[in-house]
Amino acid sequence: MFQEKSRHKSLLPRERPDFGSAPSFLAVDFFCGAGGTTRGLIDAGGYVLAGIDKMESCRRTYVSNNSNETGDRGCPIFLALDLFPKEESYPDGQQKEAFENLDALIRTGRRQHPDIPLLFAICAPCQPFTKLNKSEMSSARAMARLRDRNLLKHACRFVRRYSPDLILSENVSGIMDARYGGVWETFENDLENLGFSVRTTRICASDFGIPQFRKRTILAGIRNMSDRFAQNFDLPSSDASASRLTVRQALADLPELGPGERHGDIPNHATRGLNDLNFLRISHAPPGGSNEYLLNTPDGDLSLACHRRVNGKFNAKCFTDVYTRMAPDRPSPTVTTRCHSITNGRFGHYDPVQPRGISMREAARLQSFEDDYVFYPEDKVQPVARMIGNAVPPKLARFYATHLLHAQANLINDGRAN
Repeated sequence: MFQEKSRHKSLLPRERPDFGSAPSFLAVDFFCGAGGTTRGLIDAGGYVLAGIDKMESCRRTYVSNNSNETGDRGCPIFLALDLFPKEESYPDGQQKEAFENLDALIRTGRRQHPDIPLLFAICAPCQPFTKLNKSEMSSARAMARLRDRNLLKHACRFVRRYSPDLILSENVSGIMDARYGGVWETFENDLENLGFSVRTTRICASDFGIPQFRKRTILAGIRNMSDRFAQNFDLPSSDASASRLTVRQALADLPELGPGERHGDIPNHATRGLNDLNFLRISHAPPGGSNEYLLNTPDGDLSLACHRRVNGKFNAKCFTDVYTRMAPDRPSPTVTTRCHSITNGRFGHYDPVQPRGISMREAARLQSFEDDYVFYPEDKVQPVARMIGNAVPPKLARFYATHLLHAQANLINDGRAN
């Protein structure tokens, strides 16, 4: 088992900093979730002071996996706080408490490490900027989504208060679309008004050595950048040193599992169970193919009546990725919060002898988490899928944190030369 695991590590090297060395930067991870961004920041040589997320359920996973590897090697503080201000219309807001906690943490961090930059990672939840049929949402959920579109604006209050040197933000590719009311453009303008030179690019995670097609928008900002140097501040949309990884390369060494099974030694290598009909369906699915196979299997027509009705209504083939397997020789589709279910996308295992959805360890690998990153509760699948699907790939966070550090170093050298 452990030899198999080490083969995977050669595909996705972490390249950790030396234990106890001086950190390259301090960081606060807003909307940290289970810690994908924090893990990437630590791997880039940073010292993460705190992660903030209102989901208390992420605490154990975040704290257990993210001890700093520089400085005193302490663990980031997990602050389970809601970053909205407390108001009569929203009594759950805890912005004041967040300020109080960060006042002390940032003051102490800067006193201990006075000559290194402070980075704010602001990766707000993507759900307010993704498509979902309104009929699937309660009125309360719809209102929460509208409110959450203001999270970036409220995050700028923290930027104004603490004057970080660097900003890194990630969200869904579509956040720049006009239908979201200019949220991203407003975020960029607010940061520029606070003294940042800002760059935005759209990327796909597969271009960074992550075995997944995951399209995202990335923003990076550097404070107090001279106009002359700002002209040369670029934001790459790929990692030129990375090779594209496939699903087979990422997953082939993991032991076989059946639906509803859990491996005894590999954390989170567990799958969701299947009813008899869905087991039959995925058993016939060809790797990388559409679900057209359902119409004519050795066991007859296994297609869904609801899908046939929709296809007939629109005279087109819809929902072609559900009840299908991943293509082995391509990166995976986007890993979502429902990646545990073959009914919610192309989440069937690519190997025909394994009629099941992917395991949570496999989903974590596709997100570039190492095998020693354990998600809790270990005996559950659905809540772990939610954490993994919501995460920023650690490898992506590491790349852009490193890029920002190099860009700022060039800025400092540019200033000395003048």
